[in-house]
Amino acid sequence: MRIPAHSVCTAIRDDIVAGVHERGTRLTEELLARRYGVSRVPVREALRTLEAEGFVVTRRHAGACVAEPTEQEAADLLEMRLLLEPLGAARAAQRRTEAHLKVLRGLVRLGQERARRGYGEELRSLGGWFHETLAQACGSAALTTTLTQLRHKIAWMYALDPLPAPVETWAEHGAIVDAVARGDGERARQVTALHTERSTVLYRLRIPGQNRGGAARADGVRTSQHAVNMNGLRN
Repeated sequence: MRIPAHSVCTAIRDDIVAGVHERGTRLTEELLARRYGVSRVPVREALRTLEAEGFVVTRRHAGACVAEPTEQEAADLLEMRLLLEPLGAARAAQRRTEAHLKVLRGLVRLGQERARRGYGEELRSLGGWFHETLAQACGSAALTTTLTQLRHKIAWMYALDPLPAPVETWAEHGAIVDAVARGDGERARQVTALHTERSTVLYRLRIPGQNRGGAARADGVRTSQHAVNMNGLRN
């Protein structure tokens, strides 16, 4: 596989998230350069970036290795998501562009259509695109980067169960976009917080031997299986 040098970091990260490079595996510059069809220089730079992001660690006598996160580190990510996604939505209500709104509305229309027809895998991709666009709309490069890294790391550490009520989930996405379009930051924060909290119970730890087969739960992370009250949010 040959990819542009500037895309090496993304390619290695994607392969870590997908499990191609397993936890604890050594990441040698020579083998990575051969795999991605680049020189060792962009590989070395990519490994530095991935170490700063927490995907890679440097070990004495071993060099760069895929990180091995603990259960507590994984739980912390979900708690950060509960705090930061509502903040991002509130900022998006004040700073979004018409281009952002156009994409968000289009995704909601498509997601609602697919939800009614039961297209599960496509809904997962659309949901990721929706939250990525919402994060970009917040108008803060630092917050967008943090939210993006959170999504990558949560996808790496957790498996996501199928959505039990995809129609309701996309109704929540629609409510978020409605609030963002109106410039109502508090309403956007509220509905996003409820949506994020409800979805937290769908995550199952991928960490070997930890909490397999059940919803991810951690001290300090509140979860709820109740649907968002859409009537109250639309008043």
